[in-house]
Amino acid sequence: MRAVLQRVASASVTVDNEVISSISRGVMVLVGIGKDDNASDIEVLCKKILSLRVFQDEKGAWWKSNVKDIGGEVLCVSQFTLFANTSKGNKPDFHRAMASEASRDLYTTFLSKMGELYRPDRIKDGKFGAMMNVTLTNEGPVTFTLDSRKFEYIDAPTNGAGRSAKTNSDAADIPSAGGS
Repeated sequence: MRAVLQRVASASVTVDNEVISSISRGVMVLVGIGKDDNASDIEVLCKKILSLRVFQDEKGAWWKSNVKDIGGEVLCVSQFTLFANTSKGNKPDFHRAMASEASRDLYTTFLSKMGELYRPDRIKDGKFGAMMNVTLTNEGPVTFTLDSRKFEYIDAPTNGAGRSAKTNSDAADIPSAGGS
């Protein structure tokens, strides 16, 4: 699973000229589901979204609080185009994205897990499969890309002899942005 997380002052989703979801301060998350994603990917991504420290703490120190710490809201929007392959030609290839019905089921499970790990009333959603207009006010701007299988998509560092070098950082999560 892939996600683009943005720290927002507000965000909303409109479908057919009707606002169907809106949040105030929190995070807006575009969520893409790959064809081989499963419950393990949901667990990893949900925990990362809810624990990533992208806010100030009560003393004003940056990168100290997550969305749960500030009582923020989360707006999730399904986004199959996050799995587009654009390496050949000019037409995106979406074969890496999960098929629609299976993806809908996994996305529903993802939303349920988000509510289970946080507060269900703070988790908002767009409309799966619909043409949506997403509006947001990005604070910062602060934007992160997340991937439940990040290290499967990155070439391993080499040891100078062209062989992969295994390091402790291979298993590390997404690097912190400006602090611990």
